[in-house]
Amino acid sequence: MWEIIEEKFKKYPARIRVAEKMIELGLSVHENGKVYCGNLKISDKALATAAGVDRRAIKSTIKIIEEDPELFDLFNNIMPAGTLLKNIAKIVDLGVIEIEVGSDNEGILAATTDLISKKGINIRQAYAEDSQMQETPILTIITENPINGDLISEFLKIKGINRVSIY
Repeated sequence: MWEIIEEKFKKYPARIRVAEKMIELGLSVHENGKVYCGNLKISDKALATAAGVDRRAIKSTIKIIEEDPELFDLFNNIMPAGTLLKNIAKIVDLGVIEIEVGSDNEGILAATTDLISKKGINIRQAYAEDSQMQETPILTIITENPINGDLISEFLKIKGINRVSIY
């Protein structure tokens, strides 16, 4: 996906920022040339502010997306992922595990969820940042109940994990 975007917009850093922001937020381009988050229409001004670009960069990015069948297929099918429970976990008595992973991150999700399930802890949600978008991606796991800090040392034994925070 990123190779396609970088190839199509390589001469236009502002357009790359727009495309990255759209993917980060789950924004799609519809047949009418408008940007949506689910069924909520997003204004060019709001997207420009979020991406840190001029509104003209939004218009030109959308035009290129509409005119390129490969890009349009990609951006027309993006969907928002839904609510990430991380920021409200404490309020609703859930646990949060944040795991910073290195470049060698194959199998970390499987290993961490295996460890959690062996402890009899239910997982409500898991969210992994894209390693191509983030220099140090974070795997966030939300659990049914707050987690005991004693698990940190067990997480750190998993290959590819650099840092663990539990709260």
